Amino acid sequence: MHKTSAWPLAQVYFCLIVYASLYPFAHWRAQGVAPWLFLTAPLPRYWTGFDVVANVLGYMPLGFFLALSALRTDRGRFAFYAAALTAAGLSFAMECLQVFLPDRVPSNLDLLLNAAGGMLGAVVAWSLERLGFLQRWGRFRANWFIEESRGALTLLALWPMALLFPTAVPFGLGQVMLRLELALAELLSDTPFLEWLPLREVELQPVTSGTAWLCGVLGLVIPGLLGFCIIAQVSKRAWFLVWLALLGIGASGLSAALSFGPEHAWIWLTAPVQAALWTALLGLMALLWVPPRASAALAVLALGADLSLLNQMSINPYFEQTLFMWEQGRFIRFHGLAQWLGWLWPFAALVYLLSLVWSRPPKT
Repeated sequence: MHKTSAWPLAQVYFCLIVYASLYPFAHWRAQGVAPWLFLTAPLPRYWTGFDVVANVLGYMPLGFFLALSALRTDRGRFAFYAAALTAAGLSFAMECLQVFLPDRVPSNLDLLLNAAGGMLGAVVAWSLERLGFLQRWGRFRANWFIEESRGALTLLALWPMALLFPTAVPFGLGQVMLRLELALAELLSDTPFLEWLPLREVELQPVTSGTAWLCGVLGLVIPGLLGFCIIAQVSKRAWFLVWLALLGIGASGLSAALSFGPEHAWIWLTAPVQAALWTALLGLMALLWVPPRASAALAVLALGADLSLLNQMSINPYFEQTLFMWEQGRFIRFHGLAQWLGWLWPFAALVYLLSLVWSRPPKT
């Protein structure tokens, strides 16, 4: 059976849909009606084009990844039906659960659009398979990457999406300590357990230019070394660095455009950031000949240093204002999904890289 990265991507997207559908997970209550009563209700009278497009596109990736994972294994005969039914079943379950949430409104139109989106995603995957694109991708993957590469490919596919949520410094993913402390303090407030919360020995420090530069360098070096773990040939590693830089810059530019407007998409690309980019790329070029397992070990060290520096930084008022714009403004429809990716991506990468360091050397 072929091990495909589409299956872990489908699992990740499944969890993201559950999170977005049940956000903010508060004030659950029973209304004394059957959860599926919305099925027989009249179709909503008020809806927008954005609602239609969002509900269809929201489930298309799930249908696509589910069908793709089946097509890439020995279950291809059931790919389309399994993907479409799973997407429709998940949407039905989410709409039923929304009956118990006062902030969400279950809708039979949403169910129809979600099911249509899952079916369209499955159709796209099936069409790509019929047209031979999946076979070409299979040959490309076999030519470029080592056999056990789906974990790293999944992380690399999620990295640009994790960069969409604003970061205190460019490419600075994983700054969670301050928010974790505040969340724990709020959770334990008015309880005797609040006294057990350890106090920070050293106050968070303002971001200096040197620290920001180093975090920018490490933030780009980490996914670069992650790619080196699954790419063995030096020439292909060099091409990978080109695409890595383009994706990182593009995702960061899109994040700035969403925060401040398209005219300010490149406001973050200052001279120090450009210096960090070139330093990271030059450093990765010097490591083009490092074996995959050694690349994993170096990436673990870089992650440790990066997370340590980021979580000793204080959050400046300008960055707090940017977060406020994201969390309270027109991007509330993201329901914090991008920020969760930005927080958790480095830790998922750390777990994966440690598994590579501790396991037997991969086959090339």
